Amino acid sequence: MADVLEVKPLSRAAFAAFGDVIEFEGRESYPINNGMADRFHALAGVELGGADARAVISLVASRRFDLPRRVDHMEFHPHGSQAFIPLDATPFIVVVSAAGPAPDGLQAFVTNGRQGINYHAGTWHHVLLTPYAAMRFVCVDRDSPDDNCVDFHIPDSDQPLLALP
Repeated sequence: MADVLEVKPLSRAAFAAFGDVIEFEGRESYPINNGMADRFHALAGVELGGADARAVISLVASRRFDLPRRVDHMEFHPHGSQAFIPLDATPFIVVVSAAGPAPDGLQAFVTNGRQGINYHAGTWHHVLLTPYAAMRFVCVDRDSPDDNCVDFHIPDSDQPLLALP
């Protein structure tokens, strides 16, 4: 069986190769609405490739995942980015890879409960892992008549174990 996958705290620097971290902390803002609000502008870009693509905003209700569990598959979206912004102040775990779906390139990050993520187009990732509680997210991604999801099953003998940090 494969190794245990270490889960590290999510940071903008550590996640930069895979996408954007969407958060207030350490970000510049400017006043809007007659000074009654601050806008933290353009924290992530929406990537839209392919014919008839459009950006959509969806809501996602995720069930609580039990950990430990094996990382059994990865997926990527070749034509667009995909952002998940939590509506609940609960940490969640993201698993990504810069080396395709190969288990030896996997990295895992845990959010601080206030961070969202935006996967760049083509970034290999596991589904959202919500081991602390069921969660709700705003999802911003691409919609189009063509398929934008490629799945890969990791062979049983290569599946690393993911446990709570």
